[in-house]
Amino acid sequence: MDDVEPVLLLATTDPASRAVIGSELRRRYGTDYEVVVCADYAHARAVLEGLRRWGRQVALVIGCYGPGDRDGLDFLRRAYGLHPSAKRVIAVVWGDFESTSTVFSAIAHGHAEVLVLRPERPRDEEFHGALTDALDDWHLAQGIGFEAVRLIGEERDERTHMLRDTFGRNHIPVGFHQVGTEAAARMLEGLGLEDPALPVVVLAFTSPPTTLEAPTDLEIADAFGLTRPPRTDHVYDVVVVGAGPSGLAAAVYASSEGLSTLVVEQQAVGGQAGTSSLIRNYPGFSRGVSGAHLAFRSFQQAWAFGTEYFFMRQVQGLGAEGDVRTVSMSDGSVVRGRSVVIATGVDYRRLDVPELESLVGRGVFYGAAVAEAPSMTGQEVYVVGGGNSAGQAALHLARYARQVTLLVRGASLAASMSDYLIGQLEATRNVAIRYHAAVVGGREADGCLAGLTVGDTRADPREGEPEEVPAAGLFVLIGSVPRTAWLPDEVARDEAGFVRTGPDPADAAGMAQGRARLPLETSMPGVFAVGDVRAGSIKRVATAVGDGATVIALLHGYLAAHPLAGTPA
Repeated sequence: MDDVEPVLLLATTDPASRAVIGSELRRRYGTDYEVVVCADYAHARAVLEGLRRWGRQVALVIGCYGPGDRDGLDFLRRAYGLHPSAKRVIAVVWGDFESTSTVFSAIAHGHAEVLVLRPERPRDEEFHGALTDALDDWHLAQGIGFEAVRLIGEERDERTHMLRDTFGRNHIPVGFHQVGTEAAARMLEGLGLEDPALPVVVLAFTSPPTTLEAPTDLEIADAFGLTRPPRTDHVYDVVVVGAGPSGLAAAVYASSEGLSTLVVEQQAVGGQAGTSSLIRNYPGFSRGVSGAHLAFRSFQQAWAFGTEYFFMRQVQGLGAEGDVRTVSMSDGSVVRGRSVVIATGVDYRRLDVPELESLVGRGVFYGAAVAEAPSMTGQEVYVVGGGNSAGQAALHLARYARQVTLLVRGASLAASMSDYLIGQLEATRNVAIRYHAAVVGGREADGCLAGLTVGDTRADPREGEPEEVPAAGLFVLIGSVPRTAWLPDEVARDEAGFVRTGPDPADAAGMAQGRARLPLETSMPGVFAVGDVRAGSIKRVATAVGDGATVIALLHGYLAAHPLAGTPA
């Protein structure tokens, strides 16, 4: 079925909307997609049922809502059960302001995802831009199309899982091929590999293709050739450690304002935000934006301004040589900067369940819902957590899994999750929320997760009557542990390990070189911290970006007061 065009389905009883939108769809997308237009919703549902039986992919389902058609939203709600991975688009007529509250309420509850205005002229690029964004997100989620990288390995292997996640979050088109399948066997034979060490990574975009057996992160980074070794004789104005939202924002502002900037990242651009399937509350993106797309656009923006990147290197130390700061990395290299911005973010807290640790990557995942969701098709899946990341993961997984259960330790989500996400979870038929619940055990079959033991948090969860449930996937998004183990003792942290910043009148260390610390400056002069790694930060993408923008304004003053020897003050 890979060679069969995905379907764009439009259904509306309004003749005018059907004629206008149908014409636009056929003219713009008719070559690459099969456009199906239905005049009534019963026929449209029958078509969707047939497409599901035939295994056809449906990329977009479009309904209408307005004076000429009041049933489009109900149709989209029902369409979810037939093709949950399809993007659902509601089209409205310009000027029908009486319908806005109903439409926005439906979107807030997850019955539709994209709002478009019906085209009122030929070549309505605003209309097509919305559809193109939706199709782009759909293709990214499906993992289909051009394979710049081919990955051959075991689906339930931790290293293979990590590579799939890393490539996907870095916006690198990757095709996964399960070892033992006919396609994988043909590839290995063509590469001349009989019993290779897995996983095998093939860079199909090089000439000839580059083949790596069980490569390390450093070997992959070097094979890509995207980043040069750091210039040991160069002192950057700013070295940013971490390419999450705050680090990328700092890079954009620093390089756009003429500061020489290097970003060091150990895994993928976007940080935890890059794993979010849809960020709905980021200002300026009324239709929402996937974390991967937001991160990749920021990455490109900083790159265009001149930012240099050093990927797949883990930072191991921070030091000082007079007014110059040094950052040492896992490959033995050292980069030097007049200032350093710590933007390493956080890791998800681990579950204290020993029998599940050996199943990481084989049914147990920390984050990674976007990368692994397609492999959960038709399965029972559990998500642990009560924050926005957990809610977004549950909604994304629900497009593929037969049933998703969100396990929440407390009695409510109101204090930890945005209201719009709670509404969408409650409105999604194959998502259940289970309060006062915790995972206390698990079991495996054939080396993969097969079931979980769920206890009640209102008592000792290991006492009482825990429940055994079947589970093919467990996605854990609980709490956060700052990535600060690499920092020296000179960088003050709070009890949880988050970096303290700014002046503190009650702390003698609130002074730096005889002056009050700058906002966002750590106890080590010239070293700043932004985003989730900073003590007291608000864990939201927009505030992390705000930190990244703010720190560069502060850095200008610091750099002006600390010129390098031989440069004008």
